[in-house]
Amino acid sequence: METGSITTPFGRRSMTLGMLANQVMAGEIKPDQSVDKWKLFRALCEAKPLLGITDRALAVLNALLSFYPKNELAQENGLIVFPSNIQLSLRTHGMAEQTVRRHLAALVEAGLLLRKDSPNGKRYVRRDRAGEVNEAFGFSLAPLLARAEEIEQLAAEVMAERLHVQRLRERITLCRRDIAKLIEAAVEEDVPGDWQGLHQEFRDLVEGLPRSPTTAQIEQLLDELTALRAEILNRLEIQIKSTKQRGNARYIERHIQNSNPESISELEPGFETKQGAAAAQDNGRGAVTMEGKKHEDAEMTRPEERQGGGPGGRHDAGGLKSFPLGLVLQACPEILAYGPNGVIRNWRELMSVAVTVRSMLGVSPSAYEEASNVMGAENAATVMACILERGGHINSAGGYLRDLTRRSEKGEFAIGPMLMALLRANAPAGRKVG
Repeated sequence: METGSITTPFGRRSMTLGMLANQVMAGEIKPDQSVDKWKLFRALCEAKPLLGITDRALAVLNALLSFYPKNELAQENGLIVFPSNIQLSLRTHGMAEQTVRRHLAALVEAGLLLRKDSPNGKRYVRRDRAGEVNEAFGFSLAPLLARAEEIEQLAAEVMAERLHVQRLRERITLCRRDIAKLIEAAVEEDVPGDWQGLHQEFRDLVEGLPRSPTTAQIEQLLDELTALRAEILNRLEIQIKSTKQRGNARYIERHIQNSNPESISELEPGFETKQGAAAAQDNGRGAVTMEGKKHEDAEMTRPEERQGGGPGGRHDAGGLKSFPLGLVLQACPEILAYGPNGVIRNWRELMSVAVTVRSMLGVSPSAYEEASNVMGAENAATVMACILERGGHINSAGGYLRDLTRRSEKGEFAIGPMLMALLRANAPAGRKVG
């Protein structure tokens, strides 16, 4: 049969130069050229964005390929299939015939099919006495065979682009993690700088990315995040060099964590327990030094100073103040039960215990991480201790923490009044502090 002959469409469908070009290209197929039809179809699915075809058009093409009797598309096997629209509808899982016709037209327009229409527009085949196909009218798959190399090249480009985007996203994830943890470390170590502003800049960059970004937008975000990370690292390196040059032991102790768990730098001096006091008390009560008691009285009688940046605490992330560990444990003694041997001796242990309490109270990791980013790690642990203390009055610990985080971002929340209220409520109990 003459698969390379030029034909014009039946009925009202007009002939175009594009259709003529496709027929000419199909006529240039080499006699020995062949390709696996399903391998080519998978390549078509990959190259779909570059070919301008939809997934439903591909479903129709898949049905047409299923009517081709051989696995290899080749000139010698014939390249025309002639199923009716009813048959195509069945093999496309019930797609409406009108929809099938629309997608067939789209495949022809995309240069993936050719029409070889009969005189009356019907699709059929003429066979000789031996049963061999003499002439067929329907859709020619010759463009697929002619463009097989081009389609595979387009599929490779799409896959390479997808891999490139995946690697960009991986690098962005690593960059985001680095920036978040470096800022957290800078805040915890009291490194001078506008870390809240840098964190806000970081969040603006991440949240500014559209839901379905282009490759160029992803590359731009990576460049901006890389520059921000370099700036943060530069500031921290300057601080490290400055610390080394000063050689001030007290200054260094603030930035290098002491491995001795009993170190004075890890304890709150105003609320340090007397040596041996816990062993001397049969009822398990703790004792605080006279200096600590004076400090406690000042905290309880002047909470408004703590709200406004007065003495007794230091500012942490989000403008909140960090209170002495001894005060936190005296106000929230319930959390002591989760510490090592029922004692919490430093902030590191409290923050570790807060993670355990978070899980026990059903607070999601994302809610606690957001609270730590907004309030600071020490304050987030303090708030978890307060939530545990008031557990019987809070229906949803996770929702309550998220609400406090939002209020903290707006500057509408302070930890001082919460601690003072718990301190007054627990004053008669005289519970032991670490």
